[in-house]
Amino acid sequence: MATARELIRLTLGDTFVGWDTPIDHTGADPEYAAQLAAARERSGTDEAVVTGAGVIDGIPVAVILGEFGFLGGTIGRATSRRIVASVRRATRERLPLLVTTASGGTRMQEGTPAFVEMIPISRALVAHKAAGLPYLVYLRNPTTGGVFASWGSLGHVTVAEPGALIGFLGPRVIEAITGTPFPSGVQVAENLVRKGVIDAVVAPHELAAVAGRVLRLLRPGEGVPAPAAAEPSAPPPRTTSTWESVLLTRRPDRPGVRELLRFGADDVIPLSGTGDGQRDAALLLALTSFGGTPCVLIGQDRRRQTPERPLGPTALREARRGMRLAEELRLPVVAVIDTPGADLSPQSEEGALAGEIARCLADMSSLTVPTVSVLLGQGSGGAALALLPADRVIAAEHAWLAPLPPEGASEIVHHDTAHAPLMAQQQRVSAFDLLEDGTVHVVVPERPAAHEDPRSFVRRVVDECVVALR
Repeated sequence: MATARELIRLTLGDTFVGWDTPIDHTGADPEYAAQLAAARERSGTDEAVVTGAGVIDGIPVAVILGEFGFLGGTIGRATSRRIVASVRRATRERLPLLVTTASGGTRMQEGTPAFVEMIPISRALVAHKAAGLPYLVYLRNPTTGGVFASWGSLGHVTVAEPGALIGFLGPRVIEAITGTPFPSGVQVAENLVRKGVIDAVVAPHELAAVAGRVLRLLRPGEGVPAPAAAEPSAPPPRTTSTWESVLLTRRPDRPGVRELLRFGADDVIPLSGTGDGQRDAALLLALTSFGGTPCVLIGQDRRRQTPERPLGPTALREARRGMRLAEELRLPVVAVIDTPGADLSPQSEEGALAGEIARCLADMSSLTVPTVSVLLGQGSGGAALALLPADRVIAAEHAWLAPLPPEGASEIVHHDTAHAPLMAQQQRVSAFDLLEDGTVHVVVPERPAAHEDPRSFVRRVVDECVVALR
């Protein structure tokens, strides 16, 4: 495992400037003092963290690096004071913060007085994030205990070393406490990405490149102007029926949110799950940039929604994570709506699907950053409505929004599904109806239809997004 100094060389090179001041361990009992002296000799550092600042991809950044070679990277009172001082300095100097953890948690030689130091560390980080400054976390092997249960789990973006052991407590300690062996493979970085606890796995030699991309997208302090109050573009002439548009949006080759990113984004940093141990592939969450404007993208991925795995409450919790992230980092939100409807299972009812729709509506409506919603294709039910409140709403020509799929509305009114085309027309679900009624602000033409020329279609949608964001 690379030491803190080796990681500094990999990520910051010769730009690193240390911030550490001498540590005073006066008063430590003789046995503990001997352990500290041996740790200094063995690790080449005077404590379990090294702090300072440097430059990544031309962007100044503050860093706190854990050193596992110093008493297993454990956090004592002096360690905490060093961490807090560094976080506060980064906040004063308006620097983004990158921390790399490698720790067994609280230093047992100091006990509870060291344990409660996780509180001032967390408070300092909350203040840093409240200032609109990015906080990036790199979890190394191992990261456990109070470190993972406090500042290791507060990042805007959290990645981990391949194969890293990451958990609330290490498996040996869990077995000692519970008397039961802990299953292997649970507390491994790759599993935590799959479960939506952390965002990605990144090798040490790739950290600088990944951090640089993230920092460029987050660029603190630059601000984003409010959406322009421009006159809407003239809508294209209507040439298809509402039902024909509905059928076009259901084509398997119709471009979705992934094509929007592939053909229209400057860069994309995917994020994984809610950060709380939940993940739904039906929702794509990413840091991205359109036309040089960084933003948080929250996108319903129609191709990942199947009858077996429809969009559920977890997807909406992921969306709310994106909204919180945008608010903390003062980045605009681009929300992409494209869903045949939410999950109608007992599990989703018990998982508070309706409540998550309501909370999405509330959170989206109360954001203070610029927001744009893109009705890209299907817009069925509450799951679609959840991402609709925005400063500006853009709709593709064949997109639609309805309280239920037209077949469902037909069943309620006519007791059959044969009247679905009529219901689609009567319920005013088309992009043209939505424009006329004031629900959307602009309709993006599909000439030819989106599936026939996905790249050109995406560029037109992105151009409207950029106009709105600027």
